[in-house]
Amino acid sequence: MQKILVTGVGGGVGQSVIKALQGTPYTVVGVDSEELAAGLYTVPSAYKGKYAVDPDFIDRLLEICKVEECKLIFAGHDVELLPLAENRRRFEELGTTPVVSSPEIIRLCDDKLATTEFLKESGFPTPETHRLLDVSDFSFPLVLKPQRGGARSRSTFVVRTEEELKNRLELVDRDNCVVQEYIEGEEYTCGSVVLGGTCVGVIPMRRTLRAGDTYKAFVERDPDVESSVCEIVEALKPFGACNAQLRVRDGVPYVFELNARCTGTTAARAMAGFNEPQMIADSILNGRKPSFSIREISILRYWQELEVSNQKIRQMKEIGHIQGNGKRL
Repeated sequence: MQKILVTGVGGGVGQSVIKALQGTPYTVVGVDSEELAAGLYTVPSAYKGKYAVDPDFIDRLLEICKVEECKLIFAGHDVELLPLAENRRRFEELGTTPVVSSPEIIRLCDDKLATTEFLKESGFPTPETHRLLDVSDFSFPLVLKPQRGGARSRSTFVVRTEEELKNRLELVDRDNCVVQEYIEGEEYTCGSVVLGGTCVGVIPMRRTLRAGDTYKAFVERDPDVESSVCEIVEALKPFGACNAQLRVRDGVPYVFELNARCTGTTAARAMAGFNEPQMIADSILNGRKPSFSIREISILRYWQELEVSNQKIRQMKEIGHIQGNGKRL
């Protein structure tokens, strides 16, 4: 079975990719910088890696890919995307393909102002967005959010009054903050797969958030949303999975965020028949045309405990590698 390395398996994105690949023709190798990362104990082979800021981060991944003969890499953390993209050639020399976009696309998606400027220049509806330091007259409601490096809605606030604005401004980094028009309407998270510059499919999911994560998701086919997202990602031209977050106002989708990667809802989309990691692996590794069959379902998230022996955790801490797992998340 062909092996796929999934990084950052202590977080929701990495674990979501693991779940999507369980039951497929591919074997997952997991890696995380923390020995208590739950995903390490759900895959047949797992390794303790390095933090993305560590000078040895890439060398450690190359070492694992060489030993395990991994054919693909999916990144589980945003901070890992850029180092992987900048070192793509080193992995390809080993026969491993990192499923990451170009450094330019990664930087654009990480920057909320650059994202909205790209959308506007490409002719797509998007909320008005400006650097906080450039705004003197505020129109409510509005959203305050980090310009770069934001995740899971941390330091993101919907503001409806002058008093709320005064309080929230004390909580944000003014040098790294944008003011964005708040679009009233249903919120969607939309997955897509782009290969060779062509969008091979889109799945829209209306969602309810809790602490910045999708808590409940409702798969509902919407030709207008799907068409809009497909046009946007074909203009962006990422490599692999690309997620678009949007709100629909008066029937018009307004995209406010793009993530050129798998997300925490990757497993939920696989449950609905749109398995992004498998579609990408099938195409890159086996030359098969990506296929999917979307089911309109509701997905409700819940916690699940994972039993791990203390011996395995000690082994991961001391040796940095364990085998023989495979418990389902």
